[in-house]
Amino acid sequence: MVSATATVQRRSWYKRNEIATTPWLFLLPGILFFSVYVVIPIFQSVWISFHEWDGLGEMTWVGLGNYERLLTDDRKFDTSFWNNVRWLILYLLAIPAGLFIALFLNQTVRGIRLYKSMFFFPFVLSQVVVGLVFSWFYLPREGLLNAMLALVGLGPVNILGDPTLATYGIIAAGLWPQTAYCMILYLTGLNAVDPEQIEAGRLDGAKGFKMLWYVILPQLKPATFIAFVVTIIGALRSFDLISVMTNGGPFGSTRVLSFYMFEESLSEFGFRMGYGAAIAVVLFFLMLGFIVYFLYSMWREEKGAR
Repeated sequence: MVSATATVQRRSWYKRNEIATTPWLFLLPGILFFSVYVVIPIFQSVWISFHEWDGLGEMTWVGLGNYERLLTDDRKFDTSFWNNVRWLILYLLAIPAGLFIALFLNQTVRGIRLYKSMFFFPFVLSQVVVGLVFSWFYLPREGLLNAMLALVGLGPVNILGDPTLATYGIIAAGLWPQTAYCMILYLTGLNAVDPEQIEAGRLDGAKGFKMLWYVILPQLKPATFIAFVVTIIGALRSFDLISVMTNGGPFGSTRVLSFYMFEESLSEFGFRMGYGAAIAVVLFFLMLGFIVYFLYSMWREEKGAR
């Protein structure tokens, strides 16, 4: 009798351990790759940022020297930082734009699949292709933008050649595919909206904006969270469009932190790996701050709901 009881307990113990360890066995390859290619390079970048290094020779310890230069004596860094702030603020327009396009497309009308395909199309394009298309669109003479302005009697505008307009022109190009991405997130979220809550809202007299604000948007919080995080990361790491459309010009007016990091670290006039790593660390903590804030907000709301 004792032996049978011990056998049952042993089997129960093995079963519990199997249930506990099986998920970790599936996660182990992902954790390993994430550690090797993401976590370890982050700590390496922090370590390199405390040195002067050309990428080949010996590293020279400078402590916080790179950060002191960034914050006190580098106008290029100031320009890059404030351009990133502009990207961050204006890029967030993709979220409400994607929401309203998703609401428009979430209907059962004739030809809606064609409309969905047209709005989805920018998302599948490479950022390089988007940059080239908008570069042609902004051409001072042959571009479509100035052709449309000429129809209403306005003169040609050299968007990418004007230091005060170039950054906004690139942001507009980036908003095109980013809005499509947010639209896809919200379309997915709208498919999960509870129709019973919609019906209950209608019975209570909610319609139009009230229906959207009090019934639909609360159910779209997960999609909104993902849209915010992805949009903020996209705004802070913007590189492709700037490289293709202006290469940081005119006169360095369109630099952002990621492009400036590349210039200092890997361009033909750079190879200052320590200084580039310091820029990367600043950019990383900016992203981390926003992501931690949104995660904390979501956790606090869920805790309050319980």
